[in-house]
Formats: sequence, structure tokens, C-alpha cells
Amino acid sequence: MTVTAKRRSRREEILEIAVGLFASRGYHGVSMDDIGTAAGVTGPALYHHFAGKEAMLAAALKPVSEGLLNGGKARVEACDGDSRKALAELVDFHVDFALANPAVIALHLHELDRLPEEPRREIRRLQRRYVEEWVQVLTVVRSELSAAEARVLAHAAFGLMNSTPFLGGEVERTQRAKLLRHATLSALLG
Repeated sequence: MTVTAKRRSRREEILEIAVGLFASRGYHGVSMDDIGTAAGVTGPALYHHFAGKEAMLAAALKPVSEGLLNGGKARVEACDGDSRKALAELVDFHVDFALANPAVIALHLHELDRLPEEPRREIRRLQRRYVEEWVQVLTVVRSELSAAEARVLAHAAFGLMNSTPFLGGEVERTQRAKLLRHATLSALLG
């Protein structure tokens, strides 16, 4: 039996190209024509898929936040109350995401504020809910922490894990994952 990968839509391909350009040149350094040229379509043809650059940016960032929240929840639920295991699973999940998506992380770090208020607010809400998944696990694993203290540690952990856009390729990916996991768990567990 042959398993075939789901073919990406043209919209997804264009979005991936736009994310790469936004991450490397900055949101204001990229025009619709630049994206069209890189994608091999005319600028006006892009409007068939997206209303404009802001729509592309929102389409790139919102699903990431939704995926992190849903994936994080699923990892925690699969641990059946074993909070230490849940913490390790959250770290593994996020490190895998960060290593696979450095351009998206760079986009989040540098361009989120370019979005109009409503999509930016929705993305921030999803991000806060994802952080709270970590906080709930951390306050069980480390009962001496208040929720506010656990939140500080969670954000510090994201700083470690989300450093992937700034890491060079001189360390092989598997080793980078191992180092990021170890550093993150050490920071969280103290």
C-alpha cells in the first residue's frame, strides 16, 4: 500500500513563499509583486488567493497559534495527569515546531504588530491560552511556583526554543534539538 502525502494547494505554496520573504526582508521590504514573482504568478493573480499583504500575514500567523494551542493541549491530555511527562512532551512538541519553522518564528517576533487590531488580538489570545497550558503543568511539577512565576519561566523557555531563526547550521539538526530540549527542561526545572 502506498501512502501519498497531501498535495499542498497553490494558496499554501504562495503563503510559504510570502512567509520566507517577510522573514528575510521584513514585511515592509516585500511587495505583492515581489511575492508574485517569487511564486511565479502575476501580482494581480495573488489577489485571487489573498486580499493583500495583511491578509497573507494573518493567514500565516493565526494557524500557527491555533496549531500550537491544539497540539499543546493534545500532548498534555495524552499524558493522563503525569505532569512531568506532560512538561517533557510540551518541550518536545515546541522544539520540533521551532526547528521546523524558523521563518514563521521570525515573522511572529518581528511582524505581528503589523496586523490590524482584530487578527492581532485573536493571535495574542491564542498565544496566551498556549502559555496557560504550560503554566498549568509547571505549577503542578513545581508546586512552589505561583502562576505568575510559572508564566515567567514559560516565556523564558519560549525564548530558548524560539531561538531557531538565529541558529546557524553548524550543529546538526538532531543535536540542536537535543541541546534545546535539555536547556529548556533545565531552565524550567531549576
